[in-house]
Amino acid sequence: MQLTDAEWEFIEPYLPIGEYGPYPERLRQQFEGVIWRFKTGGQWREVPQEFGASSTVSNRFRQWRDAGVFEALLEGLIAEAAKRGEVDLSLVSIDSTTARAHHDAAGIHLSEDVIAALEEAAAEEEKARSKGAAAKNKTGRTAGTLPGGRNDDASGGGGNSG
Repeated sequence: MQLTDAEWEFIEPYLPIGEYGPYPERLRQQFEGVIWRFKTGGQWREVPQEFGASSTVSNRFRQWRDAGVFEALLEGLIAEAAKRGEVDLSLVSIDSTTARAHHDAAGIHLSEDVIAALEEAAAEEEKARSKGAAAKNKTGRTAGTLPGGRNDDASGGGGNSG
């Protein structure tokens, strides 16, 4: 992956340069190596030598990740696009596993009696769970019972011992 000069001019200020290196002329190659790795899906050890030693490229990626370079770069890209009026909010994504929605948000409209019945059923189920109702396993036996009526309690204190 070759970055254009304009892309590199935008990215370079986000990359920290430590007191002992890396040498600035290698930063671009190492950054391109990181892009190559994620673009191809290859292993770090497969990074071509033109980007530098694979261990150096992977270490540089970890340093940049830990320093928050990629988050800052993304925020900078969004800010730059906003300045030009090119922010497209249709590309925004929300992980649905962490964003709970009310049933009305999905377009479903339930009558009050249906909602009351569902809430009552949920309360009864919770009540049964709290009383310790035994769940059936795949074979239809109650959990904790072995064939022959023995208990599978690991402590050996319950049920028949032999």
